[in-house]
Amino acid sequence: MVGIVGVIVVFVMVFGGYLAAGGKMGIILKSLPFEFTMIGGAAAGAFLISNDFAGVKHTLKDIGKVFKGPKWNKQDYQDLLCLLFELLRVARRSPVELEPHIEAPETSEIFGRYPKIQGDTESVALICDTLRAAGMNYDDPHQVEEVLEKRIEGNIHHAQHSSHALQTVADGLPALGIVAAVLGVIKTMGSIDQPPEVLGKLIGGALVGTFLGVFLAYGFVGPFAAKVKTVVEDESHFQLLIREVLIANLHQHSVNNCIEVGRQNTPGSMRPSFSDLDEALKSTKKDAA
Repeated sequence: MVGIVGVIVVFVMVFGGYLAAGGKMGIILKSLPFEFTMIGGAAAGAFLISNDFAGVKHTLKDIGKVFKGPKWNKQDYQDLLCLLFELLRVARRSPVELEPHIEAPETSEIFGRYPKIQGDTESVALICDTLRAAGMNYDDPHQVEEVLEKRIEGNIHHAQHSSHALQTVADGLPALGIVAAVLGVIKTMGSIDQPPEVLGKLIGGALVGTFLGVFLAYGFVGPFAAKVKTVVEDESHFQLLIREVLIANLHQHSVNNCIEVGRQNTPGSMRPSFSDLDEALKSTKKDAA
């Protein structure tokens, strides 16, 4: 919603100010389709050249994050803590009993109580792989923490591809606007024998290219890239929380202390209160019973 408001504000402030200053939209509207075809088409072509099909698909999908925001909300963080609480309780009680849940999470009753988390393949894999490693006596906390850190860093780097791709397009748009403007000047020079009023319109149309390139770069594509990067960083806290809880478990802290470590490492805006989480964990115990 905020993203849509931002787009509207950009249009209203730029073109509203132009009209308030006495500008006329006629020359812009007349030149806009041709200038946009050159600039937008060249930007799209450059984007396709610099990315493979998977990268293009990933970037187009991630543009929706500008308007949707992060995937995980406050309830999801609380659900994650409850999920980890259930899994750790089972692991402490009987590693054999835990095995079906981490070997087939898609059919697990515990994971099934949290369908949104169950649907996130990487988060589920992160939990199951770490618990499986612990069950294989691969339980050096520092070694496991290093492995998890590298894995999460790799996930974040991959997720930020869209941001980098959009920023590259944003960096190139002003130059492509100049290209379109130069072509407009070339067209104008071919009509140098025309009267001043005709030349003025041609020059104005050429300058629309420069305007459009800068406008798209700094008004939309650049901010889109920044927003996608921010959302990816916000979403990464979900996997970082998983790491903190599971590493605390390897240090042989009590299950409740492991969950409290996770709660304390949850971002402030998403952190459940101690009492709310305590009530949720008590409800989890009743459901398990």
